[in-house]
Amino acid sequence: MNRREKNDALDRISQALAASYEKNLGINDAADDTMPCREEVIDVTERLLEVLFPGFERAGSYPSTRILLGDVLRKLSDQIGRAMRRVKGDECAECMQECSSHSDTLALKLLESLPNLREVLLADVEAAYNGDPAAHSYDEVILSYPGIRAIAIQRLAHVLFCADVPLIPRMMTEYAHSETGIDIHPGATLGKGIFIDHGTGVVIGETAVIGDNVRIYQGVTLGAVSFPKNACGILIKGLRRHPTIGSNVTIYSGASVLGDITIGDDSVVGGNVWLTESLPPGTKITALPPEHRKKSLNGNK
Repeated sequence: MNRREKNDALDRISQALAASYEKNLGINDAADDTMPCREEVIDVTERLLEVLFPGFERAGSYPSTRILLGDVLRKLSDQIGRAMRRVKGDECAECMQECSSHSDTLALKLLESLPNLREVLLADVEAAYNGDPAAHSYDEVILSYPGIRAIAIQRLAHVLFCADVPLIPRMMTEYAHSETGIDIHPGATLGKGIFIDHGTGVVIGETAVIGDNVRIYQGVTLGAVSFPKNACGILIKGLRRHPTIGSNVTIYSGASVLGDITIGDDSVVGGNVWLTESLPPGTKITALPPEHRKKSLNGNK
């Protein structure tokens, strides 16, 4: 293919894309002031982790907390404002000053929660250290355990989710998902002392509620068993559809706990269990072990 053929092909492609953009398919928007920036949201998330775990998230000289908070407030408020304008559209365009003030208030709400979140995260770190014989120090847990990172980001996002901030909370938890392999919806409610061990493949749905001192292993799903639809066949949003996990519960790897059910305090859900019914407190449930047949390499049974 010569240069002219390449240029002609590029012209055709760009014209076809321009025509696609004009159709307003809902997957394009060139209005920069009404679209949150993924890179900025990630940067804010990382800076918030610096505040929660000072000295752990940043190498070299550490800025004063006051300077860091000011930077986070400015950036987070801007991203919240963008998200609100994106969702409200023309309605928001008529109240820019009020919207900006509201964005500041919502961003400050998250910052004001940080001292309490540090206390809660200390319980999470303690749970990981006390629950894993391979953990040799709190430093090791904070620096290397993906569960702590995923939980910390979810706790931050949950504050914004409860304040009805659009888009940003889910962007934060999906960033954590991409970093850790742990998918916790920002709407999920987590108690204190949560330990997600190993973590890869863990999924915790939007309306899940988890009590205190719960241990979850890799591959666990706290999900929905069905998705009700309205008369037009469209999924109904916002209904309770995920489990409630009591305190002091252990859920082993590969278990699927599905639907609006309750797992009572002090229960144990074994590996690979498929559970769609509630359990009373103090229950242990396990899957039937598979039948094994041994055969030696020389052909003798």
